[in-house]
Amino acid sequence: MDYNKLANLLFPQIKKTPADYEAIYPPRNLPEGAKVTRLGPSPTGFIHLGNLYGAFVDERLAHQSGGVFFLRIEDTDDKREVQGAIPMLIQALHHFGVNFDEGATMNGEVGDYGPYQQSKRGEIYQCFAKYLVSQGLAYPCFMTEEEIAAVREEQEAKKVNPGIYGEYAKCRDLSFEEVVDRISDGQEYVIRFKSNGSLENHFTVVDAIRGELTMPENDQDVVILKKTGIPTYHFAHVVDDHLMRTTHVVRGEEWLSSLPIHVALFNALGWELPTYCHTTVLMKMDGETKRKLSKRKDPELSLEYYKQEGYHPLAVREYLLTILNSNYEEWRIANPDAPAEDFQFTAEKMSSSGTLFDLDKLNDICKDVLAKMSAEEVLRYMLDWAEEYQPAIAAMMKDDPDKMIKIFSIDRGGDKPRKDLVYCRQIFHFISYFFDDHFMIEDDYPAEVSMKDAKAILNRYFQEYDENDDNPAWFEKMKAMAGDMGYAIKPKDFKKNPDQYKGHVGHVSNVIRLAITGRTNSPDLWLIQQIMGKEQVRGRIAQAFQDIG
Repeated sequence: MDYNKLANLLFPQIKKTPADYEAIYPPRNLPEGAKVTRLGPSPTGFIHLGNLYGAFVDERLAHQSGGVFFLRIEDTDDKREVQGAIPMLIQALHHFGVNFDEGATMNGEVGDYGPYQQSKRGEIYQCFAKYLVSQGLAYPCFMTEEEIAAVREEQEAKKVNPGIYGEYAKCRDLSFEEVVDRISDGQEYVIRFKSNGSLENHFTVVDAIRGELTMPENDQDVVILKKTGIPTYHFAHVVDDHLMRTTHVVRGEEWLSSLPIHVALFNALGWELPTYCHTTVLMKMDGETKRKLSKRKDPELSLEYYKQEGYHPLAVREYLLTILNSNYEEWRIANPDAPAEDFQFTAEKMSSSGTLFDLDKLNDICKDVLAKMSAEEVLRYMLDWAEEYQPAIAAMMKDDPDKMIKIFSIDRGGDKPRKDLVYCRQIFHFISYFFDDHFMIEDDYPAEVSMKDAKAILNRYFQEYDENDDNPAWFEKMKAMAGDMGYAIKPKDFKKNPDQYKGHVGHVSNVIRLAITGRTNSPDLWLIQQIMGKEQVRGRIAQAFQDIG
């Protein structure tokens, strides 16, 4: 067989050689040890937590080493492509602080190693497929779907490994004349890789996360170009990662089974393997068992969930680092105020078994992150979120920015700042009692206070409330009212002698708290009233008095 003749027959339109592309995409001029990583999503429209998880690994490996992180759109499967998915993906990742040095952007492409959309790189893949054919390492396969199905049935009956290989590769040894005749007859064909591997032989690679991996060689004659001339993922990523000079490939563990194919293709093309980093799947606790996060069952798998709820990107990033590197939390305790970028991330510290995602822990980290922000920063983020998801709330907050700053300044700062703010939707609910249109009674009056006493407390408070009282003077009035009505001035007195009192001053103040905030648990009540103002406070008390009847 004259393989060069066969290659020219199959690819007459391809004039460039592999050497031409090596010159077009030369090795990058980067410092020693610099890593080049890429995120290669498919534009399916669903952007999930796994994308962000992997992107953080890519971004940290590249940027902390002085390397390059680029975005490549793997869109060779046009049946799965969703219109507008690429800008949606870029915007979502940018929101969470993932920024690319080159690749696809909202305004075209940036960088010298493009095109960065695989659908625009057809001639490149065909050039290297032509090269493999010319070396006797690939061939046209005319097997029909029916023939492949028959092979599969035969293999199932014989209980042998499925696939096209060895004796089942019916077109592997066709003569040049037979190929010409079949093409002349209009028979469609794919290009298959001609494997020289055997399952009896093994190879070893070092995975940056999992360490040394030993696996059987690939013996499959896998498809590298479909009938349309479009490459399979196996072939496209090998060609692209070499020409774009990717040093580290971060991808999910579901690709481990394909590693023998990829190693065989790199070897056949004479290229150095990148360092593979196979991440684990994200798991969650479901009762007493762990299971994989599911698109169908778990809304928190989608990145849009975190945007809609208003999770701060810094908090999400902080949490993901805690599950990405086992030593991050220890570092954070030692460096409470340092930016996360100062942490030395390593693939070796990543888990090689299922990674547990815990929404409750994320919420706790959100509290810590927001506690360190100024009132102005919290308000700014709340407004950004509300303008996109709750425009009416955004307009309401913009009406009185000074009031909003006062609200977010409550118990902020100091050695023990408040840690009750989690994400925007929860934050607005937490402060909603400041706004009459959103105020509602959520709790019950204290059991220790009768409705008759509650009405009397509200009536007296309405008469005596003075917004000019400072905090101590206000509380003295509360104690006086409690004592006059048979309630202990000190909670400990009621605890010691419960038969002597109806309750204590805390129960009395909770009647007021409930009337004003709708809740029996809130930040400092005196401060809340100072922010509301006399008119709103008296209005709430009057309404509560009326509601009791």
